[in-house]
Amino acid sequence: MTSIKQFQVTFDCANPERVARFWCEVLGYVVPSPKGFATWDEFDRSQPLEQQGSWCACTDPSGVGPRFYFQRVPEGKVAKNRVHLDVRVATGLVGEERLATLEAECARLVALGAVRVALLPADEENESCITMQDIEGNEFCLD
Repeated sequence: MTSIKQFQVTFDCANPERVARFWCEVLGYVVPSPKGFATWDEFDRSQPLEQQGSWCACTDPSGVGPRFYFQRVPEGKVAKNRVHLDVRVATGLVGEERLATLEAECARLVALGAVRVALLPADEENESCITMQDIEGNEFCLD
């Protein structure tokens, strides 16, 4: 059997550091300081002017979750994501307890700049979830 490979999730975006810091708040991730630098900002300022702000990354401080990489691209988002993240905040919860947990997390993320799109109510096959967009319009679900 083949071993599981490590992976990172890459986002195309207009403002990599802003989007990275948003996802840090969502997931409890951090923007690590590159080797030889005290902070991310110090590293970024050391880069040639045309490369400053061109990318940023964030990591799970526990080392369990994947690395997120954000790269600046010239074009804006024009269509629905073909892949999206499910942020698992209510795993194992059902009914009103699940809805209350989803709504509380949704309110927290809206305060950070996310946009609530829709509540998808529970049906015969799935529990409720909330579809949202991050600060640059990338879709994700609170699940």
